[in-house]
Amino acid sequence: MEILFVSHKFPPSVGGMEKQSFELVNGMKQFATVHSIVYSGQESRAVFFFSLERRILETLRKFPSISVIHFNDALIASFCLRHKSYNHLFRAVTVHGLDVVFPSAIYQKFILPAFNRFDLIIAVSQACASACIARGIAPEKVAVIPNGADHSLLNTKQNENFHETFRQEYGIDLDGKTILTALGRPVKRKGFSWFIQHVLPQLKGNFVFLLIGPFEKTRSWSDRLFYCLPEIVRSKVELFLGYPSDENRIRNLLHRKTDSKVFHLGKLSHEGLHQVLAATDAFVMPNIRVAGDMEGFGLVCLEASLCGAWVFASRIDGIPDAVHHSKNGTLINPGNAPDWAAALNAFISDPAGFNSQSQTARTYTAENFGWTKMVECYLKFFQDLNSGQKG
Repeated sequence: MEILFVSHKFPPSVGGMEKQSFELVNGMKQFATVHSIVYSGQESRAVFFFSLERRILETLRKFPSISVIHFNDALIASFCLRHKSYNHLFRAVTVHGLDVVFPSAIYQKFILPAFNRFDLIIAVSQACASACIARGIAPEKVAVIPNGADHSLLNTKQNENFHETFRQEYGIDLDGKTILTALGRPVKRKGFSWFIQHVLPQLKGNFVFLLIGPFEKTRSWSDRLFYCLPEIVRSKVELFLGYPSDENRIRNLLHRKTDSKVFHLGKLSHEGLHQVLAATDAFVMPNIRVAGDMEGFGLVCLEASLCGAWVFASRIDGIPDAVHHSKNGTLINPGNAPDWAAALNAFISDPAGFNSQSQTARTYTAENFGWTKMVECYLKFFQDLNSGQKG
């Protein structure tokens, strides 16, 4: 079987979708003949998108045995819906969450229902699949394949001098403290500002809360100008571009708390991130409901679990597909500050009591989530397509 993968989310860009796309394309090479057209950043995105049909046809002429074409998100799939020259191929697309629920009337009414032209819609979570079906995509065309996780994280070891080097670099003393960590872009659905404002004041004991991810410590003029846009326009641009919609709120909360236990470390290298996760006692993912947005999965929860942290996450969207309650973490109702505080206070009062659970969770995550396992699931669905007859 020969497969053509088409993706605009691919390294050197970084992110969950880029990682998933990279692992899928490269992992599939063990099982099939793979060709790919991916955005590498060497040209503008506009040039990449508008040259896609030509590049796809050139690839098909060179490799006529290609029978399946896969688009790695709904944006690139939407753009390629207008292509008429390769309808003889089986066409599959992976959807990740926001690309299903994006709040555009035109997209919801005219574009997303047209996905029924595809032969297979792969959702990264059950919540994502349900959102597809609710929007008119035929249930028999929808399959769920959860993302994988990098098993090399099982080998992450904390540097013996980590606390000292961390103190020297950030001026933060971790000795004797329970370390709570959150990771991600400062967008509203992640719930970071909500957590700082409503949950942290209720937490007791000796702890620190570390935030990791892209973050500007001072507000830029471009951001000030952006917020001059009408809200109806700004909100859609925020979602479409992944704009840091929670950054100002987080910044203001951090500035108010001179003796705070919360610190934003900014964006870290892979090695730096893994060292912090290895030192972390509890990883938190306090997502909240945001209209028109969705957490398709919870990949960072799996990474934290593999590094040995116990995970506390909101029971919302696709997160429960990654965090299985009491197996590799604790699920808490989103937006319920008392429940969050109670769960975390119990942990902070006795983090050592969770050590055995964290190790069991690590094993559970490794056994149930892996990139090879994900690739094998894709392969099975592609083989099923290939054995059928193109309608």
